[in-house]
Amino acid sequence: MVGLQEHVRAVEEIVGHTFGDKQLITAALTHPSAVEGRPVSASYERLEFLGDSVLGALVATDLFERFPGMDEGELTNLKISLVSGKTLSEVADALGIAEHIVFGDSERGTGARGLHSALENVYESIVGALYLDAGYEATHEFVRRTLGPHVSPELAERPVSPKSRLQEVTQRDYHCGPEYKLVSEKGPAHRPTFTSVVLVGGIRTGRGSGASKKAAESAAALDALERLGAAHGSLARVADETHDDERLERDET
Repeated sequence: MVGLQEHVRAVEEIVGHTFGDKQLITAALTHPSAVEGRPVSASYERLEFLGDSVLGALVATDLFERFPGMDEGELTNLKISLVSGKTLSEVADALGIAEHIVFGDSERGTGARGLHSALENVYESIVGALYLDAGYEATHEFVRRTLGPHVSPELAERPVSPKSRLQEVTQRDYHCGPEYKLVSEKGPAHRPTFTSVVLVGGIRTGRGSGASKKAAESAAALDALERLGAAHGSLARVADETHDDERLERDET
């Protein structure tokens, strides 16, 4: 059985950096199920938060400099594609990170369930850990090396996720962006179900659930898009439909 130190050394080789603070890279590889009951800093959750923001800034900077002829919408679509869960999980898997993620007993033996999300989260966490330990330039180099091959101008021509499409629609039709709110979290820590709602102009427009907060937001965005399309853009009608569906769900339970 491979020990934690071996996992850390292997990922340091993948990243191309030997961490001075081993706790950072250890946490970046640790799924929350492996440290239940311990401080949140023991898993990748906090580093994921930081890495997500750092990654977004680095990718945005590179795209801004690389494609001077693209407008804001095209740059946004391209950025969304590069930092999407699908791309990040594929990149992390190709780097060989999957075998070095530390799961708890509750997650072992579950096969592919949750691995996609974990790979995405660990990639972002590694970015956060690298930024804290090695600084901007080293982090930028890692992101360029791993995400650079996935940059394609064609990706700027279309939104690649329900959230990006909803952002486009609401900015165009209502001159505001969507706002996501987590309304519930149920189930055990190793297998939670999150439910989120999305508001447009302060009006609840969609609702969705998923195994992660990001998945719940994506489902809520898709629900909002379907409702807005069916209601031909009427936020008032969408609000009525959303509340009617929620009342029906409560009655059925």
